[in-house]
Amino acid sequence: MAGTAVALSAAASLAGCFGGGQPSQAKAAAKEAAAKPSPSAKPTPKWDTRPASLAALGDSITRGFDACGVLKDCPDVSWATGSSTSVDSVASRLLANPADSWNLAESGARMSGLTAQVEQAVAKQPEQVTILMGANDACRQSVAAMTPVTDYRREFEDAMAVLHRRLPKAQVLVASVPDLKRLWSVGRENPLGREVWKLGICQSMLADPVSASAAADARRNAVRDQVVAYNAVLKDVCGQYAKCRYDGGAVFDYSFTMGELSAWDWFHPSAQGQAQLARIVYRAITSSTVTE
Repeated sequence: MAGTAVALSAAASLAGCFGGGQPSQAKAAAKEAAAKPSPSAKPTPKWDTRPASLAALGDSITRGFDACGVLKDCPDVSWATGSSTSVDSVASRLLANPADSWNLAESGARMSGLTAQVEQAVAKQPEQVTILMGANDACRQSVAAMTPVTDYRREFEDAMAVLHRRLPKAQVLVASVPDLKRLWSVGRENPLGREVWKLGICQSMLADPVSASAAADARRNAVRDQVVAYNAVLKDVCGQYAKCRYDGGAVFDYSFTMGELSAWDWFHPSAQGQAQLARIVYRAITSSTVTE
């Protein structure tokens, strides 16, 4: 529309400069310009809400870690590809044949490992790819050990470039990193959970879980700020690809409850929490409009 407005303005200006000349020619030029599409306009890419196959990339959240047992992956209850009817995974909701899905996530993975997972996905040739990656980049032994935002961006850009080059027809849904401070706020209410956290889970956020000191509060806010920055990267990089959708911060914004946290570590999603993730991501994939 901007290009058309400029062309119309130019045609009108020409008519004024040559007043008394050929007004009919000016009108004809304006009409011709209006009929031409703006050179800056790009067609909205078609988004398939019923892809035939799906590959899920990510970390322990996507693997369903601690959702059905202690210190174990539980892919059957994964939000992305799980077969559990109580979770009703994205694959179960989205695909005509849910078996045409692959959980390629790895517990403990950070953004630096995403490209390797993309390479695994290439062999499967999925029509839909989901990515939920970044919690482990912020969940470190200390704030200083968190993945720098510049590294996180470079690693995500590299992975997306490979994915786009090797799977040019695949749609990509990028989920936001959960609000780790919210998970701390809920889980700290459980005395057993606080004891489990002392074993070393996400110490950048979970160390001294009941401390109200200024230092502890600043540390937790620093982790949350890092997650917010990671999500800004996900949105920005994803936005550079026509077949990539960001969830608009839906996972980050979701307020998990105690029942939606693992009964073994009070931090990872439980089967109930996995069901909520499935609902959130499915909605983003099947939305008729691109989520911002």
